[in-house]
Amino acid sequence: MDFELPIYPENQAAMKKYMQSQFEFNGVKAPDRHLIERELWQSVKQLPPAEIMQFIETLYARPTREYQYVAIEMALRSVRWWEPADMEHLLTLVLEKVWWDSIDAWRKVFGEYIRLHPEQFDWVAQHFIGAENFWLRRIAITLQLSFYEKTNVAFLEEAILADIDTDEFFIQKAIGWALRNYSKENPEWVMTFVEEHELTIFAQREALKKIKQNKMFHRKHTKKRST
Repeated sequence: MDFELPIYPENQAAMKKYMQSQFEFNGVKAPDRHLIERELWQSVKQLPPAEIMQFIETLYARPTREYQYVAIEMALRSVRWWEPADMEHLLTLVLEKVWWDSIDAWRKVFGEYIRLHPEQFDWVAQHFIGAENFWLRRIAITLQLSFYEKTNVAFLEEAILADIDTDEFFIQKAIGWALRNYSKENPEWVMTFVEEHELTIFAQREALKKIKQNKMFHRKHTKKRST
């Protein structure tokens, strides 16, 4: 399938700088890219899954960063068709051209797959929790950001505890992010988890942001602890 993104030279330098010069850019800003992705999907969804996978690989191999974004979006939109072997194959792309932006985009793909196939949590644990590469562990920690009441709490706890002492900014940020997000659903659990485990100051501060903003809950919980 022929596909080319437009080039906007006036945006390239700023986008490259934002990503700390890790990648070159076409200069396509996110709102414009989303429109392109929606239009592209109308053609991609007509293809057999094997051809979609091949198209994703082709896009991902291209030199400018927006092509990786588009490839991941196509993988996300196709996720209902993927088999475990396909997810294994996508996993090989995750650590190519890796940085926080692609990792957090891939997290949505694997998160949606788990939402559709919760029986595959063990597969995710095997490949992500305790992985040698910390970027994969970041995916494990943040995998359920949009799950809320459907969060597999045992998995969340296992993923966090596996990295609780890891001295890596992107891991500690992920721990705080995951706990803060789940505190919207279950502040009691998050507060108890923070009290029972020795988080870094940074992760703890991030984890408790929403709870501390909820002054009524925070006062109630603090009073309960003191009695």
